[in-house]
Order: sequence, then structure tokens, then C-alpha cells
Amino acid sequence: MRRPVAVRVVGPTQWIFIPALITIAATIVLATPVELFGFSLPEPVIPMVLAFAWPLIRPSIIAPVVLMALGLFLDIFWYGPLGVWALSLLGIYAVVLGSRAFLIGQETAVLFVWYAACCGVAFLLAYLIVGLKAGNAPSILSLLGQVFPTLLLFPFADRMIERFEDGDVRFR
Repeated sequence: MRRPVAVRVVGPTQWIFIPALITIAATIVLATPVELFGFSLPEPVIPMVLAFAWPLIRPSIIAPVVLMALGLFLDIFWYGPLGVWALSLLGIYAVVLGSRAFLIGQETAVLFVWYAACCGVAFLLAYLIVGLKAGNAPSILSLLGQVFPTLLLFPFADRMIERFEDGDVRFR
């Protein structure tokens, strides 16, 4: 006789909405005007972790909508041109979704290279849009001050992929 297999179903609440709320809270906390040893807190683009991890976990209709909302939140919160971060995050999502068949099951080092490349392209796109909109080039040091902390968030993306990748066997 065959035993029933327990299927762990992971819904959008666990892998989309809760991480999105955590991302918003972390962005607000890191934007507080606190200085330690003369340095302010870093302001990484935390939703890039989600834009990279979500298409690898499971393609979804909800994820791009939430990414667009997170990008618009960042634009409003940081007083930037409306749509810059939404476009950048959706660009990352599209690139990773297009290369999903290649990236599934890859080692962490390969995923980090792809994450770094996606972050680089997203920041380049945001840099060009802000530069064209403002009429002069933004500060490279400020850009690097945002790129490096964002790259340091890769372990969160990797952990999220590892945790939710096999969360629902119906999508294998």
C-alpha cells in the first residue's frame, strides 16, 4: 500500500508578501539619520534581493506587481524620479526569469556572479536615467556607497532561494 506524501505548500504570503514588508521596514530603518564614527548607515537597494530570488523560486504574476510597488516606494521614499527603481527591479526580474533554466541548481558562486551582474546593470540604468533627468552626472562615490551594501545582501537572496526553492513540489 502506498503512503500519502505530505506536500508542503508555500503560498505567496510566505515568499512574496512577508519578505516585501520586511524589505520596506529595513529600508525605513536604514534611512534613519544615525551616524556611527562619522559615517551614516548604508542605504542598499534591498528589493534587489527579491528581484533576483523570486524568479528563481517560482515564476509568478504577483511578484512583478509587488516589485513595481516596491520600486515606486523607493522612488517616493528617496525623492527620486518616479519609476527609476521600478524599472530597474523589473529589469532584474526579467533577466533572471529569462535565464531561470540555466540558474536553477547552480552553485552559490555562479548565483553571486549573476546577482552582481544584475545589480551592476540595474545601478547603471538608474545612474543613466537620473543623470539624464537631472542634467548632470550623479556622484560616483554615492553610487558605490549604495552598490557595495547591496552586493553584501546576496546571502539573503541565497538563503531565500534555498528555503523556498523546493517549497512546493507541484512546480518541479
